Amino acid sequence: MRQHRTPRLLSTLLLVAAASISVVGAAPPAADRTVTPLGQVIPAPASVDAGGPAYRITGDTRIRVADSREARKVGEYLADILRPSTGHRLPVTSSRGRDGIQLQLGAGDLGAEGYRLASRGSGITITAAKPAGLFHGVQTLRQLLPAAVEKDSRQPGPWLVAGGTIEDSPRYGYRGAMLDVSRHFFTVGQVKRYIDELALYKVNKLHLHLSDDQGWRIAIDSWPRLTTYGGSTQVGGGQGGFYTKAQYKDIVRYAASRYLEVVPEIDMPGHTNAALASYADLNCDGVAPSLYTGTEVGFSSLCVSKGITYDFVDDVIRELAAITPGKYLHIGGDEAHSTSHADYVAFMDRVQPIVTKYGKTVVGWHQLTGTTPAAGALAQYWGLDDTSAAEKEQVAQAARNGTGLVLSPADRVYLDMKYTADTPLGQDWAGLVEVRRAYDWDPGNYLPGVPGSAVRGVEAPLWTETLVKSADIEYMAFPRLPGVAELGWSPASTHDWDTYKVRLAAQAPRWDALGIGYYRSPQVPWPSA
Repeated sequence: MRQHRTPRLLSTLLLVAAASISVVGAAPPAADRTVTPLGQVIPAPASVDAGGPAYRITGDTRIRVADSREARKVGEYLADILRPSTGHRLPVTSSRGRDGIQLQLGAGDLGAEGYRLASRGSGITITAAKPAGLFHGVQTLRQLLPAAVEKDSRQPGPWLVAGGTIEDSPRYGYRGAMLDVSRHFFTVGQVKRYIDELALYKVNKLHLHLSDDQGWRIAIDSWPRLTTYGGSTQVGGGQGGFYTKAQYKDIVRYAASRYLEVVPEIDMPGHTNAALASYADLNCDGVAPSLYTGTEVGFSSLCVSKGITYDFVDDVIRELAAITPGKYLHIGGDEAHSTSHADYVAFMDRVQPIVTKYGKTVVGWHQLTGTTPAAGALAQYWGLDDTSAAEKEQVAQAARNGTGLVLSPADRVYLDMKYTADTPLGQDWAGLVEVRRAYDWDPGNYLPGVPGSAVRGVEAPLWTETLVKSADIEYMAFPRLPGVAELGWSPASTHDWDTYKVRLAAQAPRWDALGIGYYRSPQVPWPSA
């Protein structure tokens, strides 16, 4: 694994207003060239009806929220983005009014994450059934404003939003990004920065790869040497690091404030050298190996025949589940080359029930489909376009039997793959992955024999053997990440490279304003400097 528009027609939205956000100001001419076209956002909205006067955010603008704690939080989040660059007060108020920017919670048919954004000369209204939908609508509003709105100092404006209506909801409920904090450790602040970048593109799952051969990154009280010793290094021999439980909870809370669910991963039975080095008893021969700072894979394995192995797994899952409010817990299962197939099956047969015992849904890399996946489990496919037909059929058979799939084909959406042979970071074992290749495929029909209903979503993993700082993460994620987010959110009918690359190019000034460095692919018509 780590060897490393035809708009969709939506039925009528029933609005039962409960909480609202509004912006007040005078309308500029609709033809003003500073107005971003209503549909020029990523992910592409399901339905766009452009027309009517644009709205201008001014010093008189109010953000109007009804008496809802969650709606107020989203309103304050929006105000925090807009105030520095616009210089306006933008008070968040529960006072009623038909002007300004309004956030409304009410009944509708756009699901838990969908929203309706209506822009007119007198104001903007974002309506959703749930707070997550309001938040996603705010991300669309951000992209409709000039890129300078993202800056942290006052900018000249004007702050215009095109007139019209967007009705939008996601294609898939699972839209993820994975960050490997084991090969190289990343601080809480660095993880939060990535969360903010993911939220802009409506990603709703953050998969944290918390353990591997090179480092164990989450404190487990009953096995303290996992972090004090097993977390003390990383690839190349750096000092490593780990998250205390308080720090992990902080990441989880921050992600939740951006409507992302954290999916923690403890990889096993392979990719376990950090654990084996920390506790000799976890090894079949009772001898602890040395800490590992290289990048090879497949050489480590928990001892499947020892009872202490399952005491260890139970303790780790119990403690991690207790501080993870989300639904999922990932148990890895890839590249277990040092575990026999019989032992692998036996191991998964014992470990999956532990996950369910502590109230979580099993997620595993797609090798899990070579066993009997637990009821409701998700398998994460990380194979290639040219992975053997037999391996793909094994995955498809599991899907036909009820196992859900999250698609992460390595030669499409592994963000650590080099763009070209000259890319200074990353790897190329799965091939070179330019921007078009990452975008130009359809999750709904990617794997032969898989029912469309079995595909729960997509995820873009980012392995960090060669990445050591936030700038490295961003260079490899951008501009590919927004395309994966669009594959997860937007209707298949909107997927078109020629129109997408124009919308993608328009994101560049926003990344510049946010301080995000990115790869200027020659496949994309970037604006001139």
